[in-house]
Amino acid sequence: MTTILLARHGQASFGQENYDQLSELGGIQAQLLGQHYASTQRRIDAIFTGSLVRQRDSAQHFWARYQSSVATENSNGMPIINLNEPDSYILPQFDEFNHKDVFVKSDPAFSSRAAILAEIAKSDVPDTRLAELFDQAMQRWHGGDNDQDYIESWPTFNNRAQQALEQVRTKVTNLNLDQDSTVLVFTSGGVIAAITAQLLKQGSQIAYQLNKSLVNTGVTSITLKDQSTRLISLNEYSHLFSEGKRFVTWR
Repeated sequence: MTTILLARHGQASFGQENYDQLSELGGIQAQLLGQHYASTQRRIDAIFTGSLVRQRDSAQHFWARYQSSVATENSNGMPIINLNEPDSYILPQFDEFNHKDVFVKSDPAFSSRAAILAEIAKSDVPDTRLAELFDQAMQRWHGGDNDQDYIESWPTFNNRAQQALEQVRTKVTNLNLDQDSTVLVFTSGGVIAAITAQLLKQGSQIAYQLNKSLVNTGVTSITLKDQSTRLISLNEYSHLFSEGKRFVTWR
């Protein structure tokens, strides 16, 4: 049985001109996950990411901390776990949907960052207003009445997410990993939500609600055995509570 750990990337740069980069906190979140898996003796046999910078950088931060933490644990007399660098793969199918396209298609006036900033500046709480506008855009994208408007409609994106999971299944088979192997995938909330909703036999609206709940570097666990796929846990993020501090974010 193979376990696939679907990890959302660390906090990106929401509201900034370049969203596709980790914030300082995002890097810390990925490092905390690496430390957590090292301290709990969680062996990682392969790592997959999408092609986005925030996904690939999350994997790098994770592995750097995982590797150093395992070395520390082993030097303290703990049971030795594999320190060999795992096979790693970049699969663009794990990329997030084009959130800019989704946002602009909800209102052409939002085609420029200046227009968005001008709109949210009218509110007493700009961040809340931005979240409201994005929610409206997401509802339109998931609704299914305007699929022709988008670079990638929800149904097309959903199919891609399922294909990404199948690609991992194929890779795992080709790698001839042990039966109790663990594969870690750094991807994005939309992909995880789509895969989870499919496993729960739910539609686009449940996928959207799941997406809104997913925490940065939260981990959803599924297992592969023969041709069956099972959801084991959703959005686990206990690693983000460290030394009395809370590192939980949703963007």
